[in-house]
Amino acid sequence: MTQTPTLDAATLAHLQSWQGRSETTRDTLTAAPVRALAATLDRDDPQPGPGTTVPPLWHWLYFLPHARQSEIGADGHPRRGGFLPPVPLPRRMWAGGRFRWEVGNPLQVGQDVERTSTIQSVKHKVGRTGELLFVLVEHRFSNAQGLALTEEHDIVYRSAAQPGDAPPQPQKPPLDGQAAWSRGITPDDVLLFRYSALTFNGHRIHYDRKYVTEVEGYPGLIVHGPLIATLLLDLLRRQLPQAPVARFEFRAVRPTFDLHPFSVHGKPSGDGRAVELWAQDHEGWLTMQGMATLAWMLLKQ
Repeated sequence: MTQTPTLDAATLAHLQSWQGRSETTRDTLTAAPVRALAATLDRDDPQPGPGTTVPPLWHWLYFLPHARQSEIGADGHPRRGGFLPPVPLPRRMWAGGRFRWEVGNPLQVGQDVERTSTIQSVKHKVGRTGELLFVLVEHRFSNAQGLALTEEHDIVYRSAAQPGDAPPQPQKPPLDGQAAWSRGITPDDVLLFRYSALTFNGHRIHYDRKYVTEVEGYPGLIVHGPLIATLLLDLLRRQLPQAPVARFEFRAVRPTFDLHPFSVHGKPSGDGRAVELWAQDHEGWLTMQGMATLAWMLLKQ
């Protein structure tokens, strides 16, 4: 049953006034976070140093929000407002993203990098489980050689969970049973804590079991969407370590909880141009879907 909207026209217009807002920040890509994430993902990588290429999606280790403790909201996120619109809907999720790395200009340890972020759109929808607000943010990362990476980041704000809400209809992976590569992941408290710490993510849904079950209504701790996306590309890197990624897109389909192991899978296309990647839960249901395009194929075109 479709619920009655609670965002009135004036509030929605105020939120949509954030469209077009932009901010520029700067950071230095140091080696320590790369070492730490490699350890968290159980990789045996060489020690990173100046000139080491930052693996795809590991740029999320930088440009971290540094809100003061007094500015943190009840959910562990910085209070809303500022660059992102002050959306009053209580639940927030990272629903997906698209990435384009510039061939020949990788982000590397030791570089000073500038990120320009722009709110491209703010869209409202009322669905079966209540109101949704979709915020699209574009990030452009540039080093001394120019543009290195463009990211589009999809944020979804949702109404509070209601008693009797049905979970999303589960779906099987499109290539169910056809994976060329697979890896099992145990999302224990330590893995979730380490990733939260590395990304300075205070969102309580990832570490506070009492909060996530009693306030937000989920059955367990939620595995970070960016962590799952990183594990998808990590699987590709383990199988094709010399294949640089030029494009990647992913879509979160269903929450993943720490209550059971999950798995990540991949299958290259027949022409070798792309790799389909997906994650599924312990019951085999699709939780995230992604597609990577390999840079070597772009160079051959």
